[in-house]
Amino acid sequence: MMSSTPPIIWLMGPTAAGKTDLAIRIARRLPVEIVSVDSALVYRGMDIGTAKPEPHVLAEIRHHLVDILEPTESYSAAQFRADALEAIASILARGRIPLLTGGTMLYFRALEHGLSELPPADPEIRARLEREAHEHGWPALHARLAQVDPEAAGRIHANDPQRIQRALEVFEITGQPLSSLQKRAGGEPFPYPLAKWVVAPKDRSWLHARIAERFRQMLAKGFVDEVVALRARGDLDLSMPSMRAVGYRQVWEYLDGRYDYGAMVERGIAATRQFAKRQLTWLRAERDAEWFASEEPQQLERLVARATALWT
Repeated sequence: MMSSTPPIIWLMGPTAAGKTDLAIRIARRLPVEIVSVDSALVYRGMDIGTAKPEPHVLAEIRHHLVDILEPTESYSAAQFRADALEAIASILARGRIPLLTGGTMLYFRALEHGLSELPPADPEIRARLEREAHEHGWPALHARLAQVDPEAAGRIHANDPQRIQRALEVFEITGQPLSSLQKRAGGEPFPYPLAKWVVAPKDRSWLHARIAERFRQMLAKGFVDEVVALRARGDLDLSMPSMRAVGYRQVWEYLDGRYDYGAMVERGIAATRQFAKRQLTWLRAERDAEWFASEEPQQLERLVARATALWT
């Protein structure tokens, strides 16, 4: 049963499009609490490379699903959905406005449509796929995935071991493509009315410039030192979901001596651009989403006015 509450606001967009800053500015005008929809912001100690809001901002504006896990832990779309629904209910119970923002499109989709029933992990298949990847490389397994499930391969990057492994595992267990199984109805739909807003630039070169500028700013703030500290823990490696966050892999490999500083910077920027491209592909498939141009000077006023109209 759909709730009678006003529409819950989703502020989506590619990385570096300005959605986080915009959400914070809206929260300074309205009684908003922010629910993060980001698979990297959940991790403690990963602050600079995730563009996590500064501590004083987190203290000023209540954020949910930020700094809830150690980087050694994994976090699934199912866990996110349960946590997000709990956060939304608690915010509404306090008479405040939930504003969901982030760039993990799989989480948004899981929240809106529920989750399809997929087979549990098979340790033997996973171990064999790990061995094959060690021998031939994950791009080779990605090529195999493209043969059996081209749709999934199209949205999974060739350097995303966790998702490549899961897609191949599901196919081997069920004999059906993961993409087909995910389209089947499963779970409960989002139980509230919804306003989906996408903040994205009209000009791709604008986004590319922002990505490069932001990555260099992260480095100036101490991103490399942050990864040095993560490595010093001794319990992390590049196979873990947290360390596959965009930018972290490139800095980690630079510290391993795989390439020099300049190459690391270029690789980090390129990886972030590829990530933004995948996000935009997901966003263009979103139904009933209203788009706002990142370059629009009056964007904040328009969105605040819209939010105020919805919640008054």
